[in-house]
Amino acid sequence: MATRTTPTERQRRLGAELRKMRLAAGVTTEYAAGLLGIDRTRLSNMESGIRSFSAERIWTLACNYACADQSYVEALATVAETKDRGWWERHRGTLPAGLLDIAELEWHAARVRTVQFMHVPGLLQTEEYARGVFAAVLPPLSRLEVELRVAHRMERQQVFTRAEPLPYVAYVHEAALRMRFGDTEVTRQQLEHLADQSEREGIDVRVVPTAVRGFPGAGHALLYADGAVPQLDTVQLDSAHGPVFTGAEAQLTKYRAHLDWMDDAALPPAASRDLIHAVAREL
Repeated sequence: MATRTTPTERQRRLGAELRKMRLAAGVTTEYAAGLLGIDRTRLSNMESGIRSFSAERIWTLACNYACADQSYVEALATVAETKDRGWWERHRGTLPAGLLDIAELEWHAARVRTVQFMHVPGLLQTEEYARGVFAAVLPPLSRLEVELRVAHRMERQQVFTRAEPLPYVAYVHEAALRMRFGDTEVTRQQLEHLADQSEREGIDVRVVPTAVRGFPGAGHALLYADGAVPQLDTVQLDSAHGPVFTGAEAQLTKYRAHLDWMDDAALPPAASRDLIHAVAREL
């Protein structure tokens, strides 16, 4: 069982879920390690995502932890069995690990919902618009770093063209439609692309107009990825130092309510498209 120096967010989450299950059962690390015939340190490393779990070991622990939620255990076992290296691994060592974690999160999600206040969602960006977004980063990125991020962002969009496209809902504040990343023509083309993408099956774009007074979340962008079961849902938040991930139930409940508010406040899909086209014509 190989040791990882830098586990991915998905690997860390699997370990954290097994630790949560153990603590809920009131089982010590020593006892759980004994069930698997390993030492305490190895189990701690597994629960930290540094070492991997096999599906068989997950079932063994779940049985001894008296976890009755079979769907939850099956979902954990599926995560453990996923050994294929995703396309994002080609970028490891050249891009921040957090960006690769976002791509992996999207790839394995049952559905993704996102909220954006300052720019168009990454999965719906054009290449030139994405280049404008990354050119606005502080401290400034080198030209090579910008191009690597743009290439990665474009590759992320293959979740819409694979055999089973990702169901996707984007809540976009009207302010984001009016922000310009790149020149006027780049922004116009981006808005036209956004409207076109919103007509694709499985992609739902909802605009929150400026007429809506106030909004929750202090304007923080977020990505909510549905897992195979609700316990494995994940929230990713943007920050100045990189993406932040959480799967804590209290936080998931909070952001589900946030998304419910957005859904109630946003315009219907057709009216959202009309507003996107109207803003494009104003440029």
